[in-house]
Amino acid sequence: MLKSVIALILGGGAGTRLSPLTSSRSKPAVPVGGKYRLVDIPISNCLNAEIDRIFVLTQFNSASLNKHIKNTYHFGSFSKAFVDILAAEQTPDNPTWYQGTADAVRQCLRHIENFEADYVLILSGDQLYQMDFAEMLQHHIENEAEISIATIPVNGKDAPEFGILKTNADSFITSFIEKPKKDLLPEWTSPVSEEMDQAGRHYLASMGIYIFNKQLLKDLLLGQQSQATDFGKEIIPYAIDKHKVLSFQYEGYWTDIGNISSFFEANLGLTDEIPQFNLFDETKTIYSRARMLPPAKISGTVLEKTVISDGCIIMASKLEHCVVGIRTRIGKDTVISNAYVMGNDFYQTLGEIDKAKEENRPPLGIGERCVINNAIIDKNCCIGNDVRINGGKHLADGDFELYTVKDGIVVVKKGACLLDGFEI
Repeated sequence: MLKSVIALILGGGAGTRLSPLTSSRSKPAVPVGGKYRLVDIPISNCLNAEIDRIFVLTQFNSASLNKHIKNTYHFGSFSKAFVDILAAEQTPDNPTWYQGTADAVRQCLRHIENFEADYVLILSGDQLYQMDFAEMLQHHIENEAEISIATIPVNGKDAPEFGILKTNADSFITSFIEKPKKDLLPEWTSPVSEEMDQAGRHYLASMGIYIFNKQLLKDLLLGQQSQATDFGKEIIPYAIDKHKVLSFQYEGYWTDIGNISSFFEANLGLTDEIPQFNLFDETKTIYSRARMLPPAKISGTVLEKTVISDGCIIMASKLEHCVVGIRTRIGKDTVISNAYVMGNDFYQTLGEIDKAKEENRPPLGIGERCVINNAIIDKNCCIGNDVRINGGKHLADGDFELYTVKDGIVVVKKGACLLDGFEI
């Protein structure tokens, strides 16, 4: 059954709300959890459901994403499985880049035409969740649906941030509204489980995850809706009135990594005693690049609610509520709290470290006697000794040469060099 599915993962737009993390990489290429990339999440959900023919549609800042996928997803010579990049391309028929989610899929239809498939699974590349797509497809087939939309129950406070769908008792979608105002919400409740009802989550939000019957998808994009550029705003509202559109209700953890605040919260959530996003569930493995790094080495450090990735050398005095990425180096007497340190793409040799010190430049990593709180340290940063970064609501939002402040979170830019004694 699952061999009849092709998955398309949308690489997203410029990702300005996640800037500066997206200044040199696309959203799906942003590192999460210390050792993964965002795109690993939807790919892993597919592979765990035995959906192993996957295209990733890319356009903005795609070099690092392309490199990650090329270096990560290899299948046997006798397997038909693949994870391939479909980069935006200008053609004689279409000289424009992708104009939206629907337009991106439309431009790529010719590439999937030769693959035998009855269904197309369309996913976003910038969400954090663990869903069984096999169960969603089974639900789609059993109900003889033409389109299925993954939905998640939300409360009245969150509903105005989403596209809200209304369903009948059979879970078929009868109407749709984009980001409804609060005074309209009483008209948009849908049947939900008893647990969701008790939690006050009466409204079904679209998760931007779709299953289309392949032929209908072609008919919509090339015929009935040939000018439409977006699924959520155009294709889905149009299809609800004319086709059998089914809701697949999901009640697990899901977050849309739309801005720095949600990204920060999602990563630090991995340090919880029982995290909502469970990296330790072997039935829901998150796949990523196997780097063959040495184990982390830690000396004299108090660790509290901290996740540490491979290849780190840590001599800090304390790390609390932190996610520490691969190859991170942290010096003595440093205290870091409420932070995501993304790590480094390479190690410096002892000679390179000595040369940096001679030139009064900090070596790669975080130096001695630093105090860092409420911060994201992007990759390959050189942070000197006695540096103090204290994020919080007392800081006004702003973009500076070496760092950005958003919602009180200090984001030190990729490759930035903070000299000894630097303070934020």
